[in-house]
Amino acid sequence: MFAGSLSMHETCDVCHYKFERAPGYFLGSIYVNYGLTSILVVIGYFSLFLTGILPHSAMLWTLGAICVLVPLIFFRYARALWCGFDQYWDPVPEDDETNDHGNATSMSSKTTA
Repeated sequence: MFAGSLSMHETCDVCHYKFERAPGYFLGSIYVNYGLTSILVVIGYFSLFLTGILPHSAMLWTLGAICVLVPLIFFRYARALWCGFDQYWDPVPEDDETNDHGNATSMSSKTTA
C-alpha cells in the first residue's frame, strides 16, 4: 500500500485497486488522524494537569510534541483505516466499467454480441 514513509502506491500490486478514488479522497483520513491526536492531547492534558507531575511549561512542550509526532506516526494507519472504512461502507463494484479498480474492464476491451 505504501511506497515510502509518507507516499503511497497508486494501485494495489495484487488486486490493482486504485487507492485514491477521487480528488481529495484522503481528507477523511485527516479527520481520523486529527481525532486521534485530539483525544490523546486532551487525555494527556487532564492527566498531567490533575496529577501535577510536570510544570505547566513542560506540559505544554510535551503536548506540543505529541501534536506534531502523533500525526506523522499515525499517517499510514489513518490512510489504511480510511481505505478500509470507505470500502466497507461504499464498496467499489467489481463490474463497474467507469473506474480503474480491481477486475474492471475498460470499454474498449468489451466486445458486443
